[in-house]
Amino acid sequence: MATTKKVSTKKAAPKSKKGATKTTALAKLKRPATLVTGGTGFLGSHLVRLLVEEGVKPLRVLATSEPAWLAELGVETFKGSITSAEDVSRAVEGVADVYHLAGRVSREPDDAHEMYRLHVEGTRTLCEAARGAGVKSIVLASTSGTIAVTEEGDIVPDEEWPTPLDIVSRWPYYASKLYQERVALENFSGKGRRLVIMNPSLLLGPGDERLSSTKVVLDFLARKIPTVPKGGLSFVDARDAARAFYSAMQTGAHGERYLLGAANWTFREFFGRLERMTKVSAPFLSLPSKLSLAGARGLGALYRHWKLAPPVEPSELEMAEYFWYLDSSKAQSELGFKPRDTSETLFDTVKYVRENFLGGSAFKSAV
Repeated sequence: MATTKKVSTKKAAPKSKKGATKTTALAKLKRPATLVTGGTGFLGSHLVRLLVEEGVKPLRVLATSEPAWLAELGVETFKGSITSAEDVSRAVEGVADVYHLAGRVSREPDDAHEMYRLHVEGTRTLCEAARGAGVKSIVLASTSGTIAVTEEGDIVPDEEWPTPLDIVSRWPYYASKLYQERVALENFSGKGRRLVIMNPSLLLGPGDERLSSTKVVLDFLARKIPTVPKGGLSFVDARDAARAFYSAMQTGAHGERYLLGAANWTFREFFGRLERMTKVSAPFLSLPSKLSLAGARGLGALYRHWKLAPPVEPSELEMAEYFWYLDSSKAQSELGFKPRDTSETLFDTVKYVRENFLGGSAFKSAV
């Protein structure tokens, strides 16, 4: 009698949910990351918080410090320097998009070498590492001062305005940022790569822990500004600038630059707005440029002789004799840039400076 082989009708056991979860987790880990260099600075901290709100993941920051708030936001932190090839190579591994904000703002001639090292050499190091890691896009933080500065203020430059080399080259910060832009364009181009340059004007708003941009407001409130410079300034809220950077990553065009500013005011108008808001008297005296600069230099030399910080740096006064006006139409049309009301920016700046650097005294006389 022939035996019949019994065939099993059992279906193959499905994969366990645990195994599926592991597979899903691995897939998520492989998603390209977004990197922010200089994410602990004034603009960088606003940008990081915005990216978290927008759900950008994975998100990592390369910085020289690791503040607790980054960990609280769930941001991966790489402690290191933008000038270290090893640190940068680690940070860009598995990254698709980079916001490059690392740098230093200083008006001191003695800091020229350090700014060149950070802005120029650091950017070259980042671009080389980014090419090797397959990074697709870099949004670079420059400054409006590489384009938008004039002697008379009768012209409002846009992105097509020729670089005013004779003016920019006088101050190490702006010269280093100009070279930074050129190095980035030279070292991050080619098929599949995109570099967008952002040129914000003076950054105001809350959160400037290092007074890198809002020192002019502190000096006004502390009555350290003796005269009204003849020039004018442009400024933009750091929160609005951060939003523009985020938009630039989505829609900014390769090789293009975007000026960001909310107002073009003379210093007399700027100080007048602050006076009405805070009831702190604005300086009213205007001196010829040469006389004003000579006085600042003499006062600075005297203070340094006694190893004290001068109330106003001569370089700051010299820059304030120029006009830093700009036209943000391109950013408005291509990036959807919409700066908030200037009164809100000034109020929040004064409030932050008052609470963190002046013991809360700036509005007392206005109550």
